[in-house]
Amino acid sequence: MNIIVNGEAQHVLAPTLDALLLELGYEGAIVATALNRDFVPREARADTPIAEGDAVEIIAPMKGG
Repeated sequence: MNIIVNGEAQHVLAPTLDALLLELGYEGAIVATALNRDFVPREARADTPIAEGDAVEIIAPMKGG
C-alpha cells in the first residue's frame, strides 16, 4: 500500500504501525509515532492498523546541545 512516512511517499506491506517500524528498520529504536497527526503510544502500535493513504510520523530523539 502507499502511505506517507515523515513527509515522503512510501510503498509498504506492513498491516500495523508496529510492523511498519520493523519494515522500515526501526526495530528496537526509541521513537515516538503519530498516525494521521494523532500520537500513538508504544503499547498501541501492534493494534493500530495502517491503511492506504495514511500519514505516519516517526520521531527519534536527537543528541546534542
